[in-house]
Amino acid sequence: MARRCIIRLCLLGSLLGGWPLSSQAHDTLIWLLRDLPPVTIFEGPQKGQGALDQLLPILAEHMPEYRQQILHVNRARGMQMLRDPGTLTCDPSLLWTAERAKTIVFSAQAFASVSNGVTIRESQRAVLAPFVVNGAFDLEAFLNAREARLGIVAERSYGTFIDQALTHASPHKLAPHYGNDALGSLLQMQRKGRLEALLGYWTEVRYQALQQGIDPQDLIFYPIKGTPPYQLTRIACTDNPAGRAAIERIDQVLHEIPQEQLRQSYASWLDPVMREQYLNDNPTFFQDAPAP
Repeated sequence: MARRCIIRLCLLGSLLGGWPLSSQAHDTLIWLLRDLPPVTIFEGPQKGQGALDQLLPILAEHMPEYRQQILHVNRARGMQMLRDPGTLTCDPSLLWTAERAKTIVFSAQAFASVSNGVTIRESQRAVLAPFVVNGAFDLEAFLNAREARLGIVAERSYGTFIDQALTHASPHKLAPHYGNDALGSLLQMQRKGRLEALLGYWTEVRYQALQQGIDPQDLIFYPIKGTPPYQLTRIACTDNPAGRAAIERIDQVLHEIPQEQLRQSYASWLDPVMREQYLNDNPTFFQDAPAP
């Protein structure tokens, strides 16, 4: 179990290579990374080129007072460690939820990304057309349909609106996957006709589709009716004195560092139409957004 939960621990390893350390560094801050390409990429020719992969060295450079480590974890192990008050751990890509905020402290600065949506296959466009309203997918209507089957990554938060819809859905209409390559497996299930739609970020779906030998042109992504076009992912740390101090420092750094390179890095993973819209709307990776 431990071997599955903790994929790799590296002390200032490949991703942290070259990060400067102050002679006065004292507290050890452990960054919890999950394999979420293209935000974080663990393996392959694009290893370390994800949008948040590029952020962590910048944070380290501006926070030399901390000894910094990276720990590769799965979702369940990462959440367990974040809730352990005896550690100083931080996750650079976590959605805020009221439940999580009871035991975890979140940054005020936020990473703006295109919201989760529904992906279907082009061949299913006509069949699922009744659930598309003004270009958005009516998730609640779909989940109320008798033959609905929706693929989801188990234990992931998709945002308050979507999470509530999933909570009220009949369990047999959901196809949760718990594996490390959950989204890739769900795409294969969809290709074989075992589910009609799946939830996820379009950047992540496109990346995983290519890894699975699926042409993204054969897929259609819809935003979900009732959700904003962008959602804010925050940095989260252990809710203890050290974690709260780290979040305060992280917010200072995020407010000071240039954001254009990070914004362009994320946009490069979007399809051309969505990329243009994202850049025109000009949501920033980190902005002074009020806490939810």
